[in-house]
Amino acid sequence: MPIDTIYRDSHCEWVDVESPTIEDLKFLHERYEINNLMLEDTLDPNHLPKYEEDGGVKFFLLRESTELERKNLNTISDISTKIGIFLVDKTIITIHRMKTRSIAETKKQLSALQKDTAAEKIALMIALLIMKSFDDEAISLMETMDNIENEIFLKNTNHTTQIRRLYKLKRKSGLNSRVLTISTDAVDKFKLLGLQDSEVVDLKDKHKDVVADFDHLNLQITNLISMFLALSDQKANQVMKVLAIYSVYFLPITFIAGVYGMNFDNMPELHHKSGYFLTLGFMALIVVCTFIYARRKQW
Repeated sequence: MPIDTIYRDSHCEWVDVESPTIEDLKFLHERYEINNLMLEDTLDPNHLPKYEEDGGVKFFLLRESTELERKNLNTISDISTKIGIFLVDKTIITIHRMKTRSIAETKKQLSALQKDTAAEKIALMIALLIMKSFDDEAISLMETMDNIENEIFLKNTNHTTQIRRLYKLKRKSGLNSRVLTISTDAVDKFKLLGLQDSEVVDLKDKHKDVVADFDHLNLQITNLISMFLALSDQKANQVMKVLAIYSVYFLPITFIAGVYGMNFDNMPELHHKSGYFLTLGFMALIVVCTFIYARRKQW
């Protein structure tokens, strides 16, 4: 997509670049005298959030949560996309590799304001919407966790499927938490833009709220995994308990059957007229006594 001027007034110019090419970055370097190393950072899909300042250029690299569902959750690019924000005098330049909700929403808000807006103010609006994207993601993950919890404790569902979903949820939550933690320094640097303290505090508060939400979510997921494994162990113990009780019933009568199954000549009971029926009755008596004993012991 070509370089696009989204907004322009007497106080500010907003230039947006989506899916930048090498030629686009070369033009920005020559037109606004931005360090090439800063521009190259916008091409790395896994670059971490940060703040840099070079001469009169202020550079914020932030990451916005995405709604894309990826099978592999190995890197931060699987759950977020980066947005580079350059502030050069009265110009703000945003660079991103895909369409982002924060850029689109900021554009709508500027249209609704119908008044001149400074570049620093636009940067703050984008940052607030980026934090809001993680807020929405935290709510979505919390709802998913509640659904899994209900299926585990209220429904008889496939345990293998549930543990996979919990693992994926934990990976996703952990990656979001990592992005937000690393973003702390970049968020703090917004105080250098000369904005009102109340506006910067709003951004910091939103960031702290989202970090707290994901910390709570990580703890809840960890506890749920522990409870799930404990429940699985309990079910396995119940099965082993039933098998053990049955073995108690059959062990003594199996022993008796084994004794009389030996091929010795001198076994007087084998020649007794009622030996077969007496042996079966003795076995039944042992089973009944074992049953009564197990019930009294509440096994």
